[in-house]
Amino acid sequence: MTENQQSAQKLAKGRGAKFVYDELRREILTLELAPGEPLDETSLSQRFAMSRSPIREALVRLSADGLVEMLSNRSTLVAPIRLGEFPRYVEALDFLQRINTRLAAEFRSAADLEQMTRDAEAFEEACRKNNYLRMSATNRDFHMTIAAAGRNPYLARSYGQLLDEGRRLLHMHFDYIQSSATDHLLTSEHFDIIEAIRNQDVPLADKLAHEHTRQFHDRFMNFLSARYHSDFEF
Repeated sequence: MTENQQSAQKLAKGRGAKFVYDELRREILTLELAPGEPLDETSLSQRFAMSRSPIREALVRLSADGLVEMLSNRSTLVAPIRLGEFPRYVEALDFLQRINTRLAAEFRSAADLEQMTRDAEAFEEACRKNNYLRMSATNRDFHMTIAAAGRNPYLARSYGQLLDEGRRLLHMHFDYIQSSATDHLLTSEHFDIIEAIRNQDVPLADKLAHEHTRQFHDRFMNFLSARYHSDFEF
């Protein structure tokens, strides 16, 4: 058991399923628990020093989030990342990102704009601190504030699900972007989108949302095709 897990065990006593859910969700999103890794209820029960009932409740919630898979033989795995489906994922993300941003440009309020700015600033602060979990969380917050401003809860709900599914993809290539000479995490993109929404410029909001998705696609493909270093000697 790691030091972090020992600390989690102490904190878990008396807190129940929510604590287990929060802790496992954090570990899955940060890839501390690898895709496909088995999650044994008995082992988790021992780790968190609680009965199996709250453990199973937490796993059911994680399954509803798409972060674990509960198989027919009663075993549970961290949900795999299916890279072969990435093009279809980006296709859906692009559509929902564009439509929610377009709607936000039509229906946003002053309060929405203020919250978008706070979220964009929080993302920048997380980037400066190199806090990957906070970076993916604040990025989601920013885009979900835009979705809320669009006043269509059905489109917003679907968009949130896709953003959650993509958080592990973000973590997979944050290190690559941070070390890249050409890609930069801190750009004006979020603030440019806010300005288009503020000005109720629907075509520009749509264009910037599409470019934002395209940049995510291109960065991730660059990450996947990055060459390993071969210039060493034994």
